[in-house]
Amino acid sequence: MADKAEVVLIGLPKKLIVDGLQAAFNLHVIPRGPEAEAAIAKVAANVRGAAVTGAPDKMMGDVMARLPKLELVSSFGVGYDNVDAKYAAAHGITVCNTPEVLNEEVADTALGLLLCTVREFPQAERYLRAGKWLKGGYPLSATLRDRTVGIVGLGRIGKAIAKRVEAFGVPVVYHSRNSQKDVSYKYYAKLVDMAKDVDTLIVITPGGPATKHLINAEVLAALGPRGIVINMSRGTVVDDAALIKALRERTIYSAGLDVFVNEPEVPKEYLEMENIVLFPHLGSGSVWTRQKMEQLVVDNLLAWNSGKAPLTPVPETPWPPKK
Repeated sequence: MADKAEVVLIGLPKKLIVDGLQAAFNLHVIPRGPEAEAAIAKVAANVRGAAVTGAPDKMMGDVMARLPKLELVSSFGVGYDNVDAKYAAAHGITVCNTPEVLNEEVADTALGLLLCTVREFPQAERYLRAGKWLKGGYPLSATLRDRTVGIVGLGRIGKAIAKRVEAFGVPVVYHSRNSQKDVSYKYYAKLVDMAKDVDTLIVITPGGPATKHLINAEVLAALGPRGIVINMSRGTVVDDAALIKALRERTIYSAGLDVFVNEPEVPKEYLEMENIVLFPHLGSGSVWTRQKMEQLVVDNLLAWNSGKAPLTPVPETPWPPKK
């Protein structure tokens, strides 16, 4: 019987992933913190596969360079800015993520965050709990009825969000790198032009250097005083300083954020504001969806180990890899 392939697990050791990988591989769980360097060094020479269980844990080029036999990195989550796909592509390493299985859950969360932000549901509940209802009703909120939603990033999840928004009878338009022939929504090549024509942005674009501070002061100014920003992508996509200024000065109406730059830390300015709704990166956070994502991390490594194509390689590293 052939020896089992050596695989490392970087990040939180999720039970389903650990159990699935231990059954098929010689699995090395790399501890977090100062012990990680020595643990990687001990097994680096023979490691062929890696599982990364999500941000803030990373698999960047400096780590990959220490694993000379590395062939595949299976990353937990649809976003993979915590894995250096550019380095991987240049060195014949395949990177996989976990798309599709979380689309509906993230879209549900986006609509929940949108409703909470527009109708101020969390603020209204705090009002009740504080006993203020006894003294008078909660002030009237904004509504979806007279709004147009612009989706920033019409990928798989963006389309799932668009369908839900349409079900509420709200017009949808979008901005992406390219227009898409299979949708009827109006396309904007320039984000700032779309922001001028809508009053609500739902941001679901990938993270990384290319989209850093995509939602900036210019976009927020174009959105205007009725403007609402919902961020479901990555914290880096929004310029926090610009958003804080716009919320403080009421040059936009409100915001709803599910993601932050230095999670789990949240800028104190946001915590002090009432015209913002904050979620602790709930996104795909249901038991059912997370189990599907964890299983896909395992299944990508199992397919590769059996000589088959991994199930979900990212665009930068198509299968088979270029050597």
